[in-house]
Amino acid sequence: MAYIGKQPVIGNFQKCDAIAVVNGQAAYTMQNGGVNFTNYDNVNQFLVSLNGILQSPTDSFTVSGSTLTFASNLSTGDVIDFVMVLGNTLDIGTPSDNTVTTAKLADSSVTTAKLNDASVSLAKLTATGTKDATTFLRGDNTFASPGGGDFVLLSTINVTSAVSEVDITSGIDSTYSNYKIIFNKVRPTVDGAVAYMRVFSAGTINTGAVYRQSGVGMDSVGNARNLFASTSLYSLSHNVGVGNSSDEHISGEIILFDPSESGTYTKLITSKSIFIKTDAQGATVTGGTMVQGLSAITGIRLYFSSGNISTGTIKLYGIN
Repeated sequence: MAYIGKQPVIGNFQKCDAIAVVNGQAAYTMQNGGVNFTNYDNVNQFLVSLNGILQSPTDSFTVSGSTLTFASNLSTGDVIDFVMVLGNTLDIGTPSDNTVTTAKLADSSVTTAKLNDASVSLAKLTATGTKDATTFLRGDNTFASPGGGDFVLLSTINVTSAVSEVDITSGIDSTYSNYKIIFNKVRPTVDGAVAYMRVFSAGTINTGAVYRQSGVGMDSVGNARNLFASTSLYSLSHNVGVGNSSDEHISGEIILFDPSESGTYTKLITSKSIFIKTDAQGATVTGGTMVQGLSAITGIRLYFSSGNISTGTIKLYGIN
């Protein structure tokens, strides 16, 4: 809209609570809604009427924090008619819900300080998607999960006492095309146990010879760790034992490609692992397996060739 003369300043204009008691002193507390008022930049924003006469800022009164101080003590019978506060420049007050677009956020007038103000919350934004503690606002005006919406954390398992295996049987379905499992600092109770994985199909663990696997690797002293086999399980450590000392463990990732597909050759799995062997040597292996002849994969099991899992964290992610 065009204006004749200077464009009006947009402000959050406020009227302070009435000061009913004038007790012969110069200083008085300003409140708004019963709360001490300090939301201003300088004294020149104030309109103060005393006995029906507007007072001159600085000359007739000053402000500091929530205190309004007149130039001299008031007398019995004096009346403070009102205290009005003109809004800060570009302070629009608290916007209504769903009124702030991302275009407004991109404006140079919207500084970090403004975004940190309590009045600018996610409820005010007109973005699409789910607004909650697990999502963030993307540049295309949509709310998405961390990781740009590509990886969605579905579950976390923390092993703090010995268990024979870790089963993930919930969350792996047709919701996502692919899934990733991150396992971190998984330690066996028995020194030299090999890390294995099997899959669930139709809710049943599969122990048949359906894992057509291959992989390559190298340990920290130059020994090759290659694996080519068709077996009843998949080895995450390429049949090399993992140490069980407090500073030994295996960590890595597993990706399930199209686990819900029913075709004979469509279910593929890859893995990357790094671990400490029983002789305190590091080893890194990369491999993969085709799971042949099964219906949809509905879960996985992580375990060791002997003993239990003593510690570890396992996270399941869906991949968009």
